Amino acid sequence: MKKSVLLAAILHLTTYASTFAQVKDTSKVINLPTILIQTEHSVGGIERMPDMKDNIIYAGKKNEVIQLDRINADLSTNNTRQVFAKVPGMSIWENDASGIQAGIGARGLSPNRSWEFNVRQNGYEINSEVFGYPETYYTPPMEALEKIEVIRGAASLQYGPQFGGLVNYQIKKGNPTKPIAFETSQTIGSYGLFNTFNALGGTSKKFSYYGFLHHRAADGWRENSLYTIYTGFISANYQLTKKIIISAEYSKMNYKSQQAGGLTDAQFEENPRQSSRERNWFSAPFNVASFIVKYNISKTVNFQLKSFVTIAERNSVGFTKSITTKDSINPVTLQYNARQVDMDKYQNYGAEARVSVKYKLLGQQNVFAGGLRAYSGSTKRNQLGVGTTGADFDLTLTNLQFGRSLEFSTVNYAVFAENIFQIGKRIKVVPGIRFEYIKNQSEGYINTSSTGAIGANKKERQILLYGLGGEFKVTEMTNLYANYSLAYRPVTFSELTPSATTEIIDPALKDASGFNADFGYRGTVKSYLSFDIGIFYLNYENRIGTITQNGVPFKTNIGTSVSKGVESYIEINPIKIFTNYSKIGNLNLFASNSFINATYVKWNNPSIVNDPSKSIENKRVENAPQYIHRFGATYSIKGFSATFQLSCVGNVFTDAANTETPNSTGTIGKLSAYQVMDASLSYKFMERYNVKAGVNNIADEKYATRRAGGYPGPGILPGNGRTVFLSIGASF
Repeated sequence: MKKSVLLAAILHLTTYASTFAQVKDTSKVINLPTILIQTEHSVGGIERMPDMKDNIIYAGKKNEVIQLDRINADLSTNNTRQVFAKVPGMSIWENDASGIQAGIGARGLSPNRSWEFNVRQNGYEINSEVFGYPETYYTPPMEALEKIEVIRGAASLQYGPQFGGLVNYQIKKGNPTKPIAFETSQTIGSYGLFNTFNALGGTSKKFSYYGFLHHRAADGWRENSLYTIYTGFISANYQLTKKIIISAEYSKMNYKSQQAGGLTDAQFEENPRQSSRERNWFSAPFNVASFIVKYNISKTVNFQLKSFVTIAERNSVGFTKSITTKDSINPVTLQYNARQVDMDKYQNYGAEARVSVKYKLLGQQNVFAGGLRAYSGSTKRNQLGVGTTGADFDLTLTNLQFGRSLEFSTVNYAVFAENIFQIGKRIKVVPGIRFEYIKNQSEGYINTSSTGAIGANKKERQILLYGLGGEFKVTEMTNLYANYSLAYRPVTFSELTPSATTEIIDPALKDASGFNADFGYRGTVKSYLSFDIGIFYLNYENRIGTITQNGVPFKTNIGTSVSKGVESYIEINPIKIFTNYSKIGNLNLFASNSFINATYVKWNNPSIVNDPSKSIENKRVENAPQYIHRFGATYSIKGFSATFQLSCVGNVFTDAANTETPNSTGTIGKLSAYQVMDASLSYKFMERYNVKAGVNNIADEKYATRRAGGYPGPGILPGNGRTVFLSIGASF
């Protein structure tokens, strides 16, 4: 609709310009007819990456771009179930009702704090430590985002260590036509929810800027789950010359979250809102800054440098015993027992330089894109500290020495390159290569005795990745795509460290390695149909686990898993099949479906070689549902839109042995399939104002997406029941 209206306007203005040119030497007045430019509210929300952007090649890769301003979703609580609804196969852990940490996975991989993805904001990393501890404790508020870019399968050549792919949160930019533009949104909701988002941005001559302040607080759907979060961001861009733009950004986030803890299955069935932990707290202060230089050297050569620094923490205090152990007053001391204090500190520094070159070869336009990366990361981990007997968030130690203290460091260098070879008018072939050097070091102690000391331990490796992708243009707006790329995941800090003084680490411990393969058909048909239907194959070798060898725990590479299946996304506007504009509005229908077969195909445990019954070969991978289906319908007319969404997720096993019956503490056992319905609506009026409202989990479905063996459990962790929200916003 927008394209046709824009074309009509251009043709109209062109006719006017031509007529004016013919009569400019006369005094005749020409009365032009009035033209009305009218747009419909679009809620499609999914686009595709261009062949290349920011010196990064995306041709031949499976990708989605979620346009946040074109979807109806509860952005006030970062509702990932709704935001990622049209990205097929996204597995989501929904125990974090505050929306502080997004837990997403794909293709049977664990959603634990999105650790199988390389997670970025505006193109730079925001993982805690991308090689040794890739969990992501910071998720920007969705209200601040322009879009989210998702690449699966083939992201390893450009982004390095991951199997899941890339998630890049792209924050809004300053208004390009105004020196000052203000945006505000105020939200209230169930269980004391209050969310405020306020942003300011604009452009003046060569300078542009954007910043926001965000605050969210609530008591939480479960008992003992109150939280408060503050987030701020500022960016500034300056056109230094016609060819050079420099930018600087800074993000700060701090929050305090009460951890309600896990439940046994009996407690979950009785009342999923209950909690027996009121003294458990979590906080992760986060700071990240970046400096970016963009240099358009010529029409065919472009250079970009992104440098970043992350200074962050992960702090927790609580009573961490099994959920079957009551957190009660000690009859001897007449006080609660002392809580456990764990504290991590992260300092990461990195820079990526990328260049792209467009060149002619055999009469065709080709593109080369390559770059260099340098990275240094440091993690200081202090755990098992003896804390206070109080109930508030308090990291004070009563014994100044932690029970476990470790220091980790990482140095990384990488060089990478890809090239788009254009063959004729229809075919693109994209080969790529990446060489990675990684050095990890660790030292410290795992208990305060002399036997718990760990000498300086260093691990170095050089890794070569390669891949090949391609596209075939079937029609002007559709194409077949295929990709094969090697992938890997470095041994993490926890895997390099004995969990007890008796545990032995295999000196030949290998990084996880494997590959991703995709094949699909995607595109659009006129203005009424958008689709992407494909198959995938993920081979995950050298998975790490602990076995018993000679009566001693031995941590080693234990086996291989394979995930394969189908991912499909189809969205259709049946009204636009017949007309591009209708007085009755528009109706968008979408189906995002995935079928996932994730199983172990190899098991290297020598202790069970003579007892096949104990093997996990052919068992399902833990936390991998066999299907994830999401359906939705959106009706829109003028400034009004309303959306209904249904999410259906299959059952999962929570351990590799595929234990059906839950244990007494709720840490392992099968989780049932579930269905959740959501509804939301929005209305924009008087050009500046909007109202949004919604109901999450309309049917008040009782469900759980995960179990935890430690924080924030242990035990079964319920998803949220029914909640409602109401937002009022304006922009000036």
